[in-house]
Amino acid sequence: MHFDITKPNVGTIDRLIRALVGVLLIVAVFRGSSWIGGVIGAVLLATAYFRFCPAYTIFDFSSNKDEAPVSK
Repeated sequence: MHFDITKPNVGTIDRLIRALVGVLLIVAVFRGSSWIGGVIGAVLLATAYFRFCPAYTIFDFSSNKDEAPVSK
């Protein structure tokens, strides 16, 4: 398992969903929700921005359809 942040593994639709849910969770914190939701929202925004998800690397998954298939 090698974390290579220069190789994006988050696709466009996945990125948009992460960004939207992240913003909603952060807004919910300002409206009185638990701060844990804000932390999760910040992580989702970060993974959307960098287009890299460490959990996807652990499970050898990628929602990025732009990358060429890796031959093993």
